[in-house]
Amino acid sequence: MERYRSRRVFLSMASVAGAAGVRAAAATLGDPPAVLGGKPIRKKPFSSWPLVRKNDERAWMDVLRSLQWNRRRGGAVKNFEEIWARRLGARHCLATSGGTTALWTALNALDIGPKDEVLVPPYTFIATVNVVLLQHALPVFVDTDRETFQIDATKIDERITPRTRCILPVHLGGASAEMDMILTLAKKHGLSVVEDACQSHLAEWRKQPVSTLGDAGCFSFQASKNLNCGEGGALITNNDELLAKAERFHSNGGSVGKSSTPLPHNTNGCNLRMTEFQGALLSSQFDRLEDQASARENNAGYLTSMFDEIEGIEPARMYKGCTRNAYHLYMFRYDSRAFADLPREGFIEALRAEGVHCSAGYSPLNKDKFLDYTLRSRAFRAIYSDREINDWHERNHTPENDRLCEEAVWFTQSMLLGSRGDMEQIAEAVRKIQRFGAEIRKAAAS
Repeated sequence: MERYRSRRVFLSMASVAGAAGVRAAAATLGDPPAVLGGKPIRKKPFSSWPLVRKNDERAWMDVLRSLQWNRRRGGAVKNFEEIWARRLGARHCLATSGGTTALWTALNALDIGPKDEVLVPPYTFIATVNVVLLQHALPVFVDTDRETFQIDATKIDERITPRTRCILPVHLGGASAEMDMILTLAKKHGLSVVEDACQSHLAEWRKQPVSTLGDAGCFSFQASKNLNCGEGGALITNNDELLAKAERFHSNGGSVGKSSTPLPHNTNGCNLRMTEFQGALLSSQFDRLEDQASARENNAGYLTSMFDEIEGIEPARMYKGCTRNAYHLYMFRYDSRAFADLPREGFIEALRAEGVHCSAGYSPLNKDKFLDYTLRSRAFRAIYSDREINDWHERNHTPENDRLCEEAVWFTQSMLLGSRGDMEQIAEAVRKIQRFGAEIRKAAAS
């Protein structure tokens, strides 16, 4: 059976083919897992997200009553930009309508366009690639470091061609990509660096906040993010001219009073501005942002200490330069051999039955059918020849990422806001599934 559809399927299998075996195993291994009819480890759900406080309601109502809901000079958006830039130690913050539009704005400000290549990881959200395609440039995939889940910086050099203009590393899950090597390679080849920090609020590389190391950095404040306002984003830069270009692009070629740097010509653009409601919600959350970040770090460290003692569970490793992990995701690799060859899908289903929500993470983005559809579209065929597209396909094999996509398991950041007891229950649920791995596998195969 290829997929584990529900706990009901497991129970029916167990009752028909393996009930006696489960009872025998339980006599020596303890209570059976919930997926085989036992009691779940957890009945209480993990913390909901987002968390709403009274000051959030006040901030929202203040904007509502002001009757000035779009971005205005001296308003909530500008206040947030100042707070976020100050917290990151950056010269400039430009708020946008989303993380995707922040990335798009950054690439446009850097004049990335047709015939250009942008180096990206294949293990990331689709937006990282979409913004490259929106500029009619080619995303070139660099394989993944399976141990860290990050772009493998040691494989960047081999992907660089005369057309390469930019490296777009993703600080995935809250940790940092290997920025020392990335910045060195960018300088060597004269490339721009745009950091996708959409999942890494307050993460650090050698004590410096991510998003501030390259030419620009981008955040998402979408509803699942550690700092969120439903939808929203921000571009971070220390470059005055880049800010001026970004400001104008995100506001239909006009100014919102951010930049004092004159441009020699008018520009086109789009409306990618943040609303006052979003700015107010983001500012109101600063009173607990640091406490939440510390809670995630502490709980993640405790969970890792327990997982390190469980064979077949390999938490994502951080590079030595990553001095702070934001833990938007807690990611680990699952080795079925240590669980009696129980497939990952069965492990995930069994863990969910114990009251521990988890997911399998990303699929190989470089193999997604939308890429071929886009590159064969009329617009791209007007820019790129068949030979160029075929050559692109030949260069975009990422075998390590393919393996990772078959091994990865994720927990969400809100699960790390609980108690140490919550972390202990997660670990115990994994241990229980490991003890009964053979029984779960046999029940599913019946």
